[in-house]
Amino acid sequence: MAPKWRELADRIAEKIRSGEYAPGDQLPQIRDLVEAGEGSKSTVHAAYKALEAEGLVTSSRGHGTVVRDRPALKRLGIERYDKAKWRDGDEVAFIADRVASGRSYRRNEQTQTVSKVPAPPAAAAAHGLPDGADVYARARLVKEGTQPTHTLTSYYRPEHVEGTRIVDPTPGPAGRGGGFRVLYDAGYEIDHMRETLFARVPTADEVQLLQLAPGEWVVELHRTTFTADGTVVEFALGVHAATRFSWTYDFKVPDSAAEGGVE
Repeated sequence: MAPKWRELADRIAEKIRSGEYAPGDQLPQIRDLVEAGEGSKSTVHAAYKALEAEGLVTSSRGHGTVVRDRPALKRLGIERYDKAKWRDGDEVAFIADRVASGRSYRRNEQTQTVSKVPAPPAAAAAHGLPDGADVYARARLVKEGTQPTHTLTSYYRPEHVEGTRIVDPTPGPAGRGGGFRVLYDAGYEIDHMRETLFARVPTADEVQLLQLAPGEWVVELHRTTFTADGTVVEFALGVHAATRFSWTYDFKVPDSAAEGGVE
């Protein structure tokens, strides 16, 4: 049997999804729900905190608890890496997500720092390097307006990017088409990727950097990018505010038997 705060949170969530509580509407004050017999003060407070952690409402002093007026950003899967976007155009991945979500964007909503650092274990393993070998780290903080949505740090072997725009610390994407276009121009055309996603509790620094609501989790992304011959040209680690994205993958279903993969 679900706890009372969970039952209350689910009932309010259903009213939000049905439109009974519309975007921008203020939810009843905690004391009003207590007086209406919905539970104790701690029960209602826990329900509201759950709704906030799930991205359905926001809470602030002076404004109470308000239904969020913006749906989560679409975080595309395969389509965001379409070569036509970055090789032939200027639509880097985070911009592709904004376009698919029908949202505006400014190129300066992506900031970055670039430094040569000892490779952390995950980056070293992806690149086949010993722990602590030198790599370039290109760290970005991406915002929608003033609200951070995620961080993304890409790690590169120095011999792949030395002297390119990827190691230029100028804010924003690394020139027209972003980092993938820079790699393409340097002779490293990306061919396939491996992405691993998992949810976790954020660190204290991530709570502050991403302006996370109490109880909100993050989704950590590990992305390894290969050329056609299997050379790893980028390992990226992203940390995404869990309630600010919906993740979409649209792909052809494989049939290994038809392709000769099963005898």
